[in-house]
Amino acid sequence: MKLRPEALGKHLQQGLAPLYLLSGDEPLLLQEAADQILALARQAGFDERALYTVGAGFHWSELQHEGAALSLFAEKKIVDLRIPNGKPGREGGAALVAWSQQPPEDKILLIRSAKLDGAAQRSKWFKSIDQAGITVQIWPLELRQIPAWVMQRMRSAGLEATPGAAALIAERVEGNLLAAVQEIEKLALLTESGQQIDESMAISLVADSARYDPFQLTDAMLAGERLRALRILHGLREEGSAIQVVLWAIVRDLRELAAMGSEHNLAAHRPLEYTPAPLWKRRVPLFAATLRRLRPQQLLDLVYRAGRIDRAGKGMADGDPWRGVEDLVLRMTR
Repeated sequence: MKLRPEALGKHLQQGLAPLYLLSGDEPLLLQEAADQILALARQAGFDERALYTVGAGFHWSELQHEGAALSLFAEKKIVDLRIPNGKPGREGGAALVAWSQQPPEDKILLIRSAKLDGAAQRSKWFKSIDQAGITVQIWPLELRQIPAWVMQRMRSAGLEATPGAAALIAERVEGNLLAAVQEIEKLALLTESGQQIDESMAISLVADSARYDPFQLTDAMLAGERLRALRILHGLREEGSAIQVVLWAIVRDLRELAAMGSEHNLAAHRPLEYTPAPLWKRRVPLFAATLRRLRPQQLLDLVYRAGRIDRAGKGMADGDPWRGVEDLVLRMTR
């Protein structure tokens, strides 16, 4: 049975299932969901725990032996299976199907996996687990959701904070939920009980824990979020990112946009899904927003400017390439 992450707690109040599959790419939320299951399992007498990680040196026969073996002294056991890439393979799929069809009464199988794609969710092993137990897909929070999430976590930690302080923490960590929790824990230690945390206090106490990548930059540029894009760009530079990698990510999108604009996709009312190169579905609105904001000739001009910045980054032309990319950000988010 599929459950949303927020429904897991209510389900656990009604009892434990024999199998759980938690999948997603948000480490903190994945760990907290697993902790809920482990805590209740310990209360129910599952004191033994066996940990397996699928990777080099792992053999699926270990899981098969685990399912057939009796626990020492009739102790109940949790089998904690990690599949980092979300792909058990043919042998692993068969082993998971076999376990799902006859789950041992004295064991709970807890599987933690990376995000599963559509093919994995249509597989026999996934459907077997979903039928015999519980599957939970954990999605990363969207940036607009993080301030409210931070506010809720601060209340849970016994902190009084203004919405502005919560928003500032969310901005500083740039989607890194583990860093947000660490900052909240630090604030709890550094402030007195009952003291309200406002923006100025948050600025002085919270470190900039953001971890940036070029794709966050290009998404912000496409969305027209100028201040966020500049903050990410400066963060990339401070973290020592290679200018060529940053520029490659930008140029990739610029070329796609220029091709779309030159073919007058919007004027012809052709859906963006049918453009020459495939786009991620979630990025379609970002591309559409940019095409409404910039004319085809402006996009071509940005491509030419990016070429000059690339030559400067390779020492073949004058100029500071980072300043050049900053100029691209300003022009693209106009």
